[in-house]
Amino acid sequence: MPIKQNKLFLPRFLPYRVTKLSGVISRSLAGLYSERFNLTIQEWRIITILGSEGGMTARDIGELASLDKVNVSRAVDRLQKSGRLEKRAHKEDRRSAMLFLTAAGKKLLKEIIPLAQDYESRLLADFSSDEIEQLDGFLNKLDAKSDYLRDLVKATA
Repeated sequence: MPIKQNKLFLPRFLPYRVTKLSGVISRSLAGLYSERFNLTIQEWRIITILGSEGGMTARDIGELASLDKVNVSRAVDRLQKSGRLEKRAHKEDRRSAMLFLTAAGKKLLKEIIPLAQDYESRLLADFSSDEIEQLDGFLNKLDAKSDYLRDLVKATA
């Protein structure tokens, strides 16, 4: 358990470290695909999510990608204009649309996946298989606890 202090020491403050690490990794990975494929980080996340999950609403994508409505909306518009994504009427809720990758979006995803997998392999190259499994377990615990705390904050707000 961390020692309580009167100030935050950011290099040891987990939320700061995770945010910083996420940003560094995202920007580094974006360097591999942004110019080559004319994609933003937000667009890459949306394409990857739709490639894994199939049709989804913009709201659902925003939650999975940790993106706000404005970023999702802008990225969806760009992807739609570039012919990589299409909107279809939601069968149960006429106010929202389901988003799907087009053939061009699926082709792009097939080109991006090996780059992302290679990047991840290089990122984890100094870890043993056991350490990678431990890291995955720690991240799963942090995901679950952060979801719990988010819901708790929402309920008390």
